[in-house]
Amino acid sequence: MSRKGIKSKANKRPKLEIRYTDHPADVNRCITKFINVLMRDGKKSIAEKIMFGAFEIISEKTKDDPVKTFEKAIANVRPRLEVRSRRVGGSNYQVPVELRPERSEALAYRWLVGSSRSRPERAMHERLANEMLDASQNRGAAVKKREDVHKMADANKAFAHYRW
Repeated sequence: MSRKGIKSKANKRPKLEIRYTDHPADVNRCITKFINVLMRDGKKSIAEKIMFGAFEIISEKTKDDPVKTFEKAIANVRPRLEVRSRRVGGSNYQVPVELRPERSEALAYRWLVGSSRSRPERAMHERLANEMLDASQNRGAAVKKREDVHKMADANKAFAHYRW
């Protein structure tokens, strides 16, 4: 554990996306963070093209604001609980723990990107758009992942008193 204390995350905020300045700053921050999660090997411009290509596909399919669909997809994928391993008396228990909002959001981004990468469509922006549309309607692989995590936490709620 560091002796220097806890560092503030205020100075580590990503630069905000220019295209969506008409939306609130927290939505803009979410889009930028999602682009950073989507990025591979430091190629941010490609990640931005994938993201905004997906937004174009979503706006064509739904005739609605793609940012609203994105927000709804993230809200549907965000987990509330997860299980953590805890060693008590020589045996390991899966202890359900409530998540902080930052961790919940980060898991949602990771699951959405991972499940869109495993989809069968040809181009990544099509995969991402379809996964976002599925997640906004409470279906798809990312939502299933969240439900699996919640089921695991529910199955192990007998060990909740081992929470630390």
